[in-house]
Amino acid sequence: MSQSRLRRALVALTALPLLALGAGQAVAAPAPAARVSASPVATIEDEVARTLAASLADPSLRERLRTATAVAPAGAELAPLAAGLSGAAARSLASATARADRGVAAAKGLGADLGPLLRVQLADPSMRAALDAGAAPLVATAGTDEHARTVRAYDTAGRAHGLDAATLPTRPVYLVDIDATKALNAGIDLLQRELAARGVAPAVPAASAAPAAPAATAAAGWWGTKITSVRVNDDEEPWFKGAAEMFGLVSGFGLDGKVRVDSVAMPYLQYDGTTYYPNQILVNWSNYKYNLADVVLMEDDGDTNYLALAQAVAAVLLTIADQGAYIPLVNAVLAALPTSWWTDDPDYVESWYTLARTSTGRLNGARGNGWMTVEPYWVGQL
Repeated sequence: MSQSRLRRALVALTALPLLALGAGQAVAAPAPAARVSASPVATIEDEVARTLAASLADPSLRERLRTATAVAPAGAELAPLAAGLSGAAARSLASATARADRGVAAAKGLGADLGPLLRVQLADPSMRAALDAGAAPLVATAGTDEHARTVRAYDTAGRAHGLDAATLPTRPVYLVDIDATKALNAGIDLLQRELAARGVAPAVPAASAAPAAPAATAAAGWWGTKITSVRVNDDEEPWFKGAAEMFGLVSGFGLDGKVRVDSVAMPYLQYDGTTYYPNQILVNWSNYKYNLADVVLMEDDGDTNYLALAQAVAAVLLTIADQGAYIPLVNAVLAALPTSWWTDDPDYVESWYTLARTSTGRLNGARGNGWMTVEPYWVGQL
C-alpha cells in the first residue's frame, strides 16, 4: 500500500472512534500541507555538500577532512574543519557551515544556540584505502529517501555526478549528515515542553523514559512497562542512508482525566532488521488514569520539525475528552501528522494499541513493520 493510501485509510479509521465520543467531540485532522520536492533540511545539506566538495581543492582542507573522519568514523563535525586555515576555500566553507547549522536548527524547530549540527563521514569504511592512496573524493548527502535510485554527489569542480543508489561506489564518497543524536535529544526536550505548554504533557524533562511519579505513589514505587527487546523490519539499507534516530510517543489519559503524551528517546534503535535489547522503561503507569496506553514509534530522518509535531498533535488531542473509559489515541496522533511525513521515508514507523500494565511477551506492531517484547517492571524507592 502506498503511503498516501495508507494515510487516507488511517484518517478514515480515525473518524470512527472519535465521532462516537458524542456531540462536539469529533476530531478533524489538520489540512494536509502541500507536498514539496525536497525538504528544507535536504536542500541545506545539498548546498553544503557542494561547498565542501569545492573546498577540497585546497590540499590542507582535504587532508584535515581525511584525518578528521579517520579519528571519528561515525561522523566529524563540519564547523571546525576550516578553523585556523586561511584562504578562500576555508572562509567559504566556514561561512556556509555556520549558515547551514542555523538553517537546519530553524527547519527542525530547534533553538539557534544548539551549536554545530552538520557532520561529515566516509560513506563506507572500505573506501578508506583508496582515500589514503590519494583518490579524489566526491561529496554527497545522507539522503532520507531510501527508495531513491540515484544519489547526487559533487566533485571539486562543482560538477554533479549521479551515483547508483544500489551499488557502493568504488570512488571514495563523503556524506554530509546531521548529528542526529544531538538533534534528537534537543527535539525530544522541545517536544515535551511544547506539549506541556499546550496542556497535553507533564512539565518535566523528556530525556527520561519514565517521568517522576506523583507524590502519593513515589514513597512506595510504581509499576512500569519495560522493553526487553525491539526490532523494526524494512528493506535493507542503501549505502548512502545513515543510522536512524527514533523516539516514541506514549499517549493515554493522565490522572486529571486529560489526554497525556510522554515522549521517549530511543537513540539505540538505529538500523532496520536489527534486534536491540534496551531494557528501557517505556511507560510509568502511576501517571495514567487507565490501565491502557498507546505507543507511536517515530523516526527523525533529518527533516523532522519537533515544534510542528507538537503543535499538530496537541491541536487534535486537546479536543478529546475523557468519557469515563479508555479511548485509543493512536489514530488521532497519526491523523495529526503533516502530509509531508507520509512521503518517501515517513517519520511514522510503527504503532501499538492498548498496551496494558500487565502486558508481557512479544507485541507485534499494528502496521506489521516491527515488534517489541515487554514485561511489567516494579520500580521501588531506594
